[in-house]
Amino acid sequence: MKRTLFIITGILLSSFFSQAFAQMTPVGTWRSIDDKTGEPRSEVVITETNGVVSGKVVKILRKEAKQDAVCDQCSDDRKNQKIIGMEIIRNAKKVEGKEVWEGGKILSPDEGKEYTLKLTPIEGGKKLEVKGSILFIGRTQTWIRVQ
Repeated sequence: MKRTLFIITGILLSSFFSQAFAQMTPVGTWRSIDDKTGEPRSEVVITETNGVVSGKVVKILRKEAKQDAVCDQCSDDRKNQKIIGMEIIRNAKKVEGKEVWEGGKILSPDEGKEYTLKLTPIEGGKKLEVKGSILFIGRTQTWIRVQ
């Protein structure tokens, strides 16, 4: 009886810790929140392939936004491409020994500008701190994980 209880407790603890660890990653679906208005802007799915993180817009949530909007301000391969389905996060990698991903870029489709990126899961992975900067000028948004 004690052995069965010990095994069940071990399985439950293992499951709990693996789920908690799995959440301390930017991988998942996120609701981006405008840092100026506090309103939801979009949903972004972040994936990881061979240690490199990327993210695509899957929904536009702003009421006034057109669902078929394109990035007419972009100057790279995303110029005039639809925002839904657009890769806005590119080439971020995990910093060794930290729960931080950086080295990549994030695009603001509204402005067509790319920013240096830093992603930090916070609050047990329920939120994601997204910092974008050009030189010393930057913005920080806190995104919320979509369950």
